[in-house]
Amino acid sequence: MTDAFRLLSESIAARAAQAAPLAASIRIGHGGMRGGIVWGGAVVASEQSLPRQDAYAVTLADGSELRAVPAGRDGGTNIAALRLEGAADTRPPAQAPLPEAGSLVLVLGAGVRMAAVREAGPAWQSMAGGRIDAKLLLDLRFGRGEDGGPVVDPSGALLGMATAGPRGRGMVIPYATIARVLPVLLAQGRVSRPWLGVGLQPVAVPEALRAAAGQECGLMVVQLAEGGPAAAGGILPGDILLALDGQKLLRPRAVAGMLGAMQAGQAVPVALLRAGAAHTLTLVLGARPER
Repeated sequence: MTDAFRLLSESIAARAAQAAPLAASIRIGHGGMRGGIVWGGAVVASEQSLPRQDAYAVTLADGSELRAVPAGRDGGTNIAALRLEGAADTRPPAQAPLPEAGSLVLVLGAGVRMAAVREAGPAWQSMAGGRIDAKLLLDLRFGRGEDGGPVVDPSGALLGMATAGPRGRGMVIPYATIARVLPVLLAQGRVSRPWLGVGLQPVAVPEALRAAAGQECGLMVVQLAEGGPAAAGGILPGDILLALDGQKLLRPRAVAGMLGAMQAGQAVPVALLRAGAAHTLTLVLGARPER
């Protein structure tokens, strides 16, 4: 082994040992394990892969085992919070700066894996309506056992939580997202997000109505939740929604992004077409019901 490889190997081992106290193993069911991050008196885990239980046994890096109870879950950001019983340290971990594409990171879980940041980009909105503060994709694929473990930078500081995206592709839920969502989960058990209560389908605006609509496409209402904000505000099946609070509606997924910047209880205007005529209704956004 050359000196360069030896130094690299020793550096990786040293950083993994330094970051080891961040990693937790969460026992589920009959012998199954999931990864987690020790965050002061709590453990952060991947909501999508953590089964619901009344309590969990959590093993820390020093081999000690503590009982943890569910504090809250947020499918929008894929964050679950467990409250550790008997944990003394309440300090959050050190935060790593956001990396650039090509940067190397370590993923801690059942073992230690080195990965490269395949893509680094700005904040984005999940399909479930959660705001993720940075787009960080890795050149790894994760299984369920690795979902939820810490991802650290070359200094050993925490970059965020490993999670499996579509087809198991490695992603990172960044530190900033966890730091924003975790206190809410610990205090309230859930993150309240605004909701319209509609099912939408992209459609072309009839050519004769495009001048009045000011656009060629819109979103047709194909489903209404009984008692939801849209139904309560007068929206009807077959309406073509054109704009929400002045922003054009062209794709259903974009609606989640718009709502992510709003608050439950906020009144917003909705421009729409109904029976060939343009209308504007005001809807009061509701809080998305718990699943």
